[in-house]
Amino acid sequence: MAAAAAAECDVIMAAPEGPGLLGGEEQTRREAESFKEQGNAYYAKKDYNEAYNYYTKAIDACPNNASYYGNRAATLMMMGKFREALGDAQQSVRLDDTFVRGHVREGKCHLSLGNAMAASRCFQRVLELDHTNPQAQQELKNASTVLEYERIAEIDFEKRDFRKVVFCMDRALEFAPACHRFKILKAECLALLGRYPEAQSVASDILRMDSTNADALYVRGLCLYYEDCIEKAVQFFIQALRMAPDHEKACLACRNAKALKAKKEDGNKAFKEGNYKLAYELYTEALGIDPNNIKTNAKLYCNRGTVNSKLRKLEDAIDDCTNAIKLDDTYIKAYLRRAQCYMDTEQYEDAVRDYEKVYQTEKTKEHKQFLKNAQVELKKSKRKDYYKILGVDKNASEDEIKKAYRKRALMHHPDRHSGASAEIQKEEEKKFKEVGEAFTILSDPKKKARYDSGQDLEEDGMNMADFDANNIFKAFFGGPGGFSFEASGPGNFFFQFG
Repeated sequence: MAAAAAAECDVIMAAPEGPGLLGGEEQTRREAESFKEQGNAYYAKKDYNEAYNYYTKAIDACPNNASYYGNRAATLMMMGKFREALGDAQQSVRLDDTFVRGHVREGKCHLSLGNAMAASRCFQRVLELDHTNPQAQQELKNASTVLEYERIAEIDFEKRDFRKVVFCMDRALEFAPACHRFKILKAECLALLGRYPEAQSVASDILRMDSTNADALYVRGLCLYYEDCIEKAVQFFIQALRMAPDHEKACLACRNAKALKAKKEDGNKAFKEGNYKLAYELYTEALGIDPNNIKTNAKLYCNRGTVNSKLRKLEDAIDDCTNAIKLDDTYIKAYLRRAQCYMDTEQYEDAVRDYEKVYQTEKTKEHKQFLKNAQVELKKSKRKDYYKILGVDKNASEDEIKKAYRKRALMHHPDRHSGASAEIQKEEEKKFKEVGEAFTILSDPKKKARYDSGQDLEEDGMNMADFDANNIFKAFFGGPGGFSFEASGPGNFFFQFG
């Protein structure tokens, strides 16, 4: 091989013959071999930078020696510079098509860069030259494995099974560690799975090596877009389109991002202006732009929930907040909005659950107070609602409470229903007693305050089981003998004072 290489050098450096010139060629060949040997020594010590320098000197001295290119290719491969190594490996086999190691290295470079078809052709050429070459046989299997992972990943991407695609790309990258295409596909799927930091890391690594890589710019933009940083995302999409004007995914994402940003801003503007119906329509239109943008859609659902609460469509507001939480279960604002709607619709257990979730996440004084208020309302909701029993508002005045008691006490007094069935008499007697209880509590400022705050009234020594509604009724209407019910016709009664 050395003799052949020397002969090639002689051809390239052809000049007038003479003993002095021939000696010069031999000196050059010896220098080249010396450089190669020094390169080999540094390679063995894993000092690849110095090995590269000496192999380069050997090539400069004798540019037609296939083994020099092959050695430099091996060094570049150890340095992870597979693209540059590929050029040297290809040059080595151009100089000597029977150079087995050159074909092996070319194949390994192609495979590392993700071109499994080209790699297969190289390893098949090796087997043509050396039928039993074990390295080529194994590498040919590796290339077939990569092609199979590519095939499966393509099918699974169409099925939107992004986890499976990530799995396939991870396996393929074990054989093709320098393949930007595989890394980009993995990063895109990670972004679509919501694993934004991982996706950004992969894309950023590629951009450090190649700042003009349109696919990596697109993935960086996609991560920002899905994290609701839409304005920054648009900048990356535009940059990707500058590098590759026909980049379909970047074009679609850029269009969606701009449309989403505009609709959301229009909806916010309508809300601030108090035009809730228009705001509702705009948020709804925005939600239809891109179902994959989970974070932005969560905010849109929450915004629409706020609109519905303003329109007093509280159940619709609860549904919107629930949808927001399904998309982003860490979205505190959606929990708070839904909890308030639960409070407004007296669904206190659900409100407590939401406020507990919020307080566990953010232990602020405000959130603690929200939770405490909901717990008080829940406790109160499990007792008799004396305001409802009297039919008055919680802010009713003392006079309104008295008027309400008068009306309800007369309505449910047992004497008024003496001619009714036993079942009705029992029900009316129960209601009469409850009306008396309600008046007793709400007409006493101290008891009313304790009741309103959710405290236990029995701590005041009140045992409602022993409560006598007739005594309250007599006291209110002026004592014994101060009243009677008399019939004025079938089923009709009137109250007569004594």
